[in-house]
Amino acid sequence: MYKLYGSVKSRAFRVLWMLEEIGEPYQLIEAAPHHPDVLALNTSGKIPVLVDGDAVITDSTAIITYLADKHGKLTHAAGTIKRAHQDSLTQMVLDEFDSVLWTAARHSFILPEDRRVPQVKDSLKWEFERNLERLGKSFDGPFLQGDSFTIADITATHCLNWALVAGFPVSDTTMRAYAKEMREREAFKRALAHLQD
Repeated sequence: MYKLYGSVKSRAFRVLWMLEEIGEPYQLIEAAPHHPDVLALNTSGKIPVLVDGDAVITDSTAIITYLADKHGKLTHAAGTIKRAHQDSLTQMVLDEFDSVLWTAARHSFILPEDRRVPQVKDSLKWEFERNLERLGKSFDGPFLQGDSFTIADITATHCLNWALVAGFPVSDTTMRAYAKEMREREAFKRALAHLQD
């Protein structure tokens, strides 16, 4: 059984959702960043952390990629053009959405107060909306890669939900509808149910 350290209101949600999608047993150990249990496994103190036997894996993208490859689900085979496109989509989401949201979070409550630049958030919101509009124009659906639901969809949906919670503009109707559809997946709902546990 996998052990996952983290919380639903963090990037650990991506791993929870992945584990629910592929039907693998796991134990969620609720832990905030820098919790002693997390620091014992990851010296940066960041979550999520996945323990698979004696192996410790950090970073949500690395974890869900590992799980996808190990179980042969929600991914295309390495060395194929479809996998290259999947990896490209995943990296684009990390670069154009995740990094923008993370920078806003850092300047809202993570960095020491004297290091925050709150004014940067207006620029970040503009950048996020521009990037989302561009993605919406190229989206054919029902998933980012057409008919294949992959780890790129998990990361993208998590970012879209994060944006809504953080008050970022998610005005592109195509991508709003996509995010709503993804939230209707049974595995998504099961992962989200950990909030009530």
